[in-house]
Amino acid sequence: MTSSTTTPSAISGPTAAPPVLAEVVRSGFVEGHHRGSLVVLAADGSVEMALGDPSAPVFPRSSNKPMQAAAVLRAGLDLSGERLALAAASHAGEGFHLDLVRKMLTEHGLSPDDLQTPPDLPLDPAEAETYLAAGHVRERITMNCSGKHAAMLAVCLHNGWDPATYLDPAHPLQRLVHQVIEEAAGEPVAAVGTDGCGAPLMAISLVGLARAFRAFVTAAPGTAERRVADAMRAHPEYVAGTRRPDTWLMRGLPGTLSKMGAEAVQAVALADGRALAFKIDDGSARALGPVLARALGLLGVDAPVVSRIGRAPLLGGAAEVGEIRAAF
Repeated sequence: MTSSTTTPSAISGPTAAPPVLAEVVRSGFVEGHHRGSLVVLAADGSVEMALGDPSAPVFPRSSNKPMQAAAVLRAGLDLSGERLALAAASHAGEGFHLDLVRKMLTEHGLSPDDLQTPPDLPLDPAEAETYLAAGHVRERITMNCSGKHAAMLAVCLHNGWDPATYLDPAHPLQRLVHQVIEEAAGEPVAAVGTDGCGAPLMAISLVGLARAFRAFVTAAPGTAERRVADAMRAHPEYVAGTRRPDTWLMRGLPGTLSKMGAEAVQAVALADGRALAFKIDDGSARALGPVLARALGLLGVDAPVVSRIGRAPLLGGAAEVGEIRAAF
C-alpha cells in the first residue's frame, strides 16, 4: 500500500460566502437569501462601509452607461437634454422612448436597421404586454439599449469611423469608452466581455463603480461627465421609465444620480458626493430595492421615495403574505 501527501500550497480552502444582503420572508418564515457585496463612500470618496468583497471586479452591466455616454460626448457628438439622457438609458420601451430613438436616428441619417442591438421586447412588463397585444414582434429599436446604440452610431458618422464595426472592442469609440471608465473608476479595467446588447463590457470593482458615479456628480460644469450626470438627473424618465426605481429616485431626491444594471447591479451618487454600489450575487433584481433603500437609510437619507423603492412584497394567492427585506 502506498500513501501520498498533499502539500499545504496545493490545498484549496473553502471560499467564504458573500454576506446576506436580503432575505425572503414568507408567512413569517425565512425561505431564502440573496448574498452580495456592497460599498458606501463618504463625501470625500473614502470607503465608509464595505460588505463582502467590493474590491473584486464585476461586470457593472448597464451601470456603465453614464461612462459610455461621456465617451460619446468626448468623441465630439453634441447631445444634450433628453437625447443625452437616452444615450445613457436602459429605457422601458415606452412610446416616448421609442419616438426619441427614431428621431435621433433620423437626425443623423440613420434608420432602426442600422442598430446592432438584438431584437427584443420592451423592458417594462406592462409595455411588453401592450406591445404584443398590438401585434408587434421583437425589434432592434425596442431593445432597452437602443438609445445608447443610436448615439454610438451617430458619433461614428460624426468622426468618419466605421459604423459597421462600432461594437468591436478595438473600434476607436470603444477604446475611448475603456479610457473613460478607467479614469472615472480610478482603476484599470479588469476584464472585457460582451454585454447583453452586444456592446463591449468593461469590468471594474464596486469601489471603482461608486467612485465613477461620485466623479460624475462632482465633475466641473461643462465637462462630459457632468453633462451626462446633469442630463440624467434632469430627465430621469428617459434614463429608465415612468415605472422604474431609477426614475423615482432621481425625481424624489434632486441631485441624485442612479443607474441599475442587469444581474442586480446598482450604483448611486448623491449630490454631496456620497456614493454607493452593490451587486447581488445571484443576479436577482427583486432584491435591488430593499438593499438600495437600506443603504440609503444608512447614509441618513430619509424621504418617501426611499420607502417606495424598498417595498418588495411577496404574494400568496392575491394576498400579501411576506416581503423581501434587507438583512444588514
